[in-house]
Amino acid sequence: MPRNSSEDNAMNNDPFADYVLDPRLRLGLTELGLSVPTKVQSAVLPLALAGGDLRVSAETGSGKTLAYLVPAAQDILANPPSRHEATLAVVLVPTRELARQVVKVARTLLAKSSLQADALTGGADFKYQRAMLRKNPEILVATPGRLLEHCQRGSADLSDLRTLILDEADRMLELGFREEVLKLASAASGRKQTLMLSATLGYRGLGALGKELLSEPETVEASEERRAHRNIFHQRVLADGPEHKDRLLIGLLKAGGYKRVLVFANKRITAQRLSGLLSHHDFRAGVLHGELSTEARKAAVARFADNKVDILSASDVAARGLDIPDIDLVINYDVPYSGDDYIHRTGRTGRAGAHGLAISLVSAAEWNRMIGIQRYLSLELESRELPGLKARYGGPRKQKSSGKAAGNAKRKKQGAKKKDRLRDRKAKGRPRRSESGNDGFAPLTRKKRDEDD
Repeated sequence: MPRNSSEDNAMNNDPFADYVLDPRLRLGLTELGLSVPTKVQSAVLPLALAGGDLRVSAETGSGKTLAYLVPAAQDILANPPSRHEATLAVVLVPTRELARQVVKVARTLLAKSSLQADALTGGADFKYQRAMLRKNPEILVATPGRLLEHCQRGSADLSDLRTLILDEADRMLELGFREEVLKLASAASGRKQTLMLSATLGYRGLGALGKELLSEPETVEASEERRAHRNIFHQRVLADGPEHKDRLLIGLLKAGGYKRVLVFANKRITAQRLSGLLSHHDFRAGVLHGELSTEARKAAVARFADNKVDILSASDVAARGLDIPDIDLVINYDVPYSGDDYIHRTGRTGRAGAHGLAISLVSAAEWNRMIGIQRYLSLELESRELPGLKARYGGPRKQKSSGKAAGNAKRKKQGAKKKDRLRDRKAKGRPRRSESGNDGFAPLTRKKRDEDD
């Protein structure tokens, strides 16, 4: 869509003036309050607007959502569909929380246009979703399992799809959605563009998935792979065990100075327990994990966003897609299982140029895991102690060159007696199978008669 001189004058202060965009999208971008394109937006927009397939590495909080929504919406506005065409762009996401966040951004972006964006996730009423799909929203944000279910039941139609977007593709693989994604891509075989976004392009299985879905893709690395966010201070506090961790958690929170806090646990039962612990100590705390119903999860996030609770205790379900401003502190009550999990957890703070703090409580059993994360991310967690709560555990006595704890393998004493086992005593005097010449697989033979017979 060409611009005339009056439009050019009106867009002198437009941060996206370098791109040919529909005026309605420009109004939406203004509504979102963007002053300058982010690094990933500057890298992705020209390529995506040109219509090619892309593999994009971008960290959370980098502005990647608009980097793929703007080109998808621009294509629809520049080439209006007929009345009978179904959904034209699908964004696949791994979690319900991320789906809601993407839809929120999409609706603001499209507010000045006639385009509609809706979410399709598990846990919601199927009949309601079927009625919503009959209205043919142009942009659909969905979790793979629920969208595939609608396709199989005939309530969703991807035959007119133009753009397929996989946001946080690594997380979808981690959650076991590979087959669902491939089936959905097959149902949308007529699409002309596919974008695959991930925090890291080196995730196991991601390359193979890309070969099946992408056609001559260009690669955009808009974030430093395997790097923690620059605006976050990373600290560790040693702990003697769960009871000591509880006291450390209460001590950190009572120190104050934080507007919103996320506390991450590796198990939902721990997240649930911590929520009760914090409420018992008069903190305004909520809980978020995968076993909650969709409505309960929505309510938990809404209460956190509306400042009705200050602390949210969560499992890793909240590590992706939870985009709430002013999260000052992330506490890893449990050290995460991988460096990628650490990036996504801590990435909830320090967003949009703000600074944040991430504190990990580390027990002796978690020391090696912490060292592995540090090496993976080329990151050093600053040591910190809380007055009156110093751990008896001060780190491993012996360390390998990597920093991991050295093992204390017990050596067998010379001359030590062999352990007396009942099965060995019972077998005394019996020939071993290898000595008898029959290993159990030889054909049966007749027993030889004695020569005297």
